[in-house]
Amino acid sequence: MTLSPTTSGLVVIGILFALLATGMPIAFALGLTAIFGLLMASGWGVFEVLAETMFAGIANLAYVSIPMFVLMGAAVAATPAGRDLYEALDRWLNRVPGGLVLSNIGACAIFAGMTGSSPATCAAIGKMGIPEMLKRGYPASVATGSICAGGTLGILIPPSVTMIVYGIATETSIGRLFLAGVMPGLMLTAMFMAWSLYDCSRKGFRFDDRGTRFSFSQKLEALPKVLPFLIIILGTLYVLYGGVATPSEAAGAGAFLTLGVVIVMYRLFRPKPVFEIFSSTLRESVMIMMIMASAELFAFALSSLFITQTVAASIAGLDVNRWVLMAIINLFLLVAGMFLPPVAIIVMSAPLLYPIIVSSGFDPYWFAVILTINMEIGLITPPVGLNLFVVNAIAPQVPTAQVLKGALPYVLLMIGGIVVLSIFPGIVTWLPDTVMGPVK
Repeated sequence: MTLSPTTSGLVVIGILFALLATGMPIAFALGLTAIFGLLMASGWGVFEVLAETMFAGIANLAYVSIPMFVLMGAAVAATPAGRDLYEALDRWLNRVPGGLVLSNIGACAIFAGMTGSSPATCAAIGKMGIPEMLKRGYPASVATGSICAGGTLGILIPPSVTMIVYGIATETSIGRLFLAGVMPGLMLTAMFMAWSLYDCSRKGFRFDDRGTRFSFSQKLEALPKVLPFLIIILGTLYVLYGGVATPSEAAGAGAFLTLGVVIVMYRLFRPKPVFEIFSSTLRESVMIMMIMASAELFAFALSSLFITQTVAASIAGLDVNRWVLMAIINLFLLVAGMFLPPVAIIVMSAPLLYPIIVSSGFDPYWFAVILTINMEIGLITPPVGLNLFVVNAIAPQVPTAQVLKGALPYVLLMIGGIVVLSIFPGIVTWLPDTVMGPVK
């Protein structure tokens, strides 16, 4: 009996969620579901193309930049760089009302640019920031919620692995995507800071903890351990946008310099810590590549069952305003982000949504930012909010309900950010158009 595309889609999605519910890794769940779907479509002969299809999903030279940027993040995350960044900002902002919470969110934003990873940002800054804020009397919801939200900036502020994946999946410029994330990233950082200060004030917290004073020389002492990393990030972006190197070459140079600075600055001259950095890089890179290869196979299965074509035709055939269409897409991304990791969602959905977005008159680089913010929301919403688990491990004394309560306002802020970017898309497109010229 031949099933209709709609019925086949429901069966395939049901199998996928059933496998995910068992705790199976996303790559294996996608792969097994895809194999079942292909058996439904083509029978046993499908095994002749499995390996070729999966390899085609990752056989792209641009993917070389992913492990390089992951190596940069692993090198920074394996050292006290997060602590040094946090302490540097705390010394410079300790006389500012609410300076500690500003230091935490600011450190998250900068560290995000160093690592491109939300969990790494959340863990590195949270280990220092959450205990310190709790010690100084900051509300627990603010201490945990601000770190949860600040950590999500890792996938928006460049260099961002998710932006690289989107660029490859949609054949758009990775350099332009990086630039597109800068202004929205700064906007969300400012919104997080403003809300945190307001939330502290309305809960009766008084910003009068200024007992610790730092001289100007002490403030300057903290900079040498932070500036080299910032210079590397700015240098990497310069060679990328200055036409000096391709994204892969820029990522390789950045990874090499970051690793060298880390080894010299923190005296990692023994083989073990360097081996751990490369081991961490290998694990995360293989995980990402496995997800991408399995997602390619999954997409092929959906196409073979005519599910992709049916969904695309149904969405394109909706006789609705394009903003209603965008709201439907956002709702889909929001729900998907609650269950699946960002890389998997982008690889599976971007090729399907890209032509619909472009045909509806939306800028693909603007949509990349909207998609990424939806992925950020998924990182701090249950049931699979990864940053929530990271914060819960850092501060087990804070009840999970309190962490969720503290994170919810930041979810609303990110939804508000999507609305602002929809009204003023120039916030996204201004910097790429200024640096690289308008899209032709």
